[in-house]
Amino acid sequence: MSPDVTELVLPFVIRIERETPPTRTDALEAAASAVLRMLTGHRPEWAEAVDTWDGQRIRKVVRRARKAEWRRALTVDGLDVVHGSAELRVYPPVPIDAWPPELSRLQVGGTNLTDPEPPGPSADGVPVVLLSPHAEMTTGKAMAQAAHAAQLGWWASSEPARRAWLAAGLAVAVRDATPQQWAAGLASGAPVVHDGGFTEVEPGTATALVALPGR
Repeated sequence: MSPDVTELVLPFVIRIERETPPTRTDALEAAASAVLRMLTGHRPEWAEAVDTWDGQRIRKVVRRARKAEWRRALTVDGLDVVHGSAELRVYPPVPIDAWPPELSRLQVGGTNLTDPEPPGPSADGVPVVLLSPHAEMTTGKAMAQAAHAAQLGWWASSEPARRAWLAAGLAVAVRDATPQQWAAGLASGAPVVHDGGFTEVEPGTATALVALPGR
């Protein structure tokens, strides 16, 4: 990327209250759905930023908030996604070093959530993001990778497939892959996320892939 081009990042803020944190899978799936809602939302005032970001290396950063922090985060214009126990807001892309002040002090590292029980099987016909069993990631990092995989899946989908995905509410399942599932996914030619290596994993690490219906 040219040094004269401003690098943009897609900000996510997930609500994590101490007493009632969301489950990990709900958070992962909310992030994956949120990026698709941003891409398809067609807000005229966001179009230039979204198109510019979509044409770059599509960086995403997940921060967390609770109580007053969350209320301040809601004062910044964005799209809300509620998925099961997870509540998050995704915002139009911003320069990597120029977050809105209401969001800039929110914590980004160390976000970890759990599932009280293993998630069930994904619904038929729903795209499935598989997270690599070979890359150790916090929940916040995994959310960004799941969102990235969903975006690659959108890019790889035909127009009829996109219309069907929209009609289904842009649902995405996210699961931790077994080594066998991961190997099969790679062999299938599914779109794969290779991380830029800014946080937690080495550059080029394959972190997630997306299995699309009918492919």
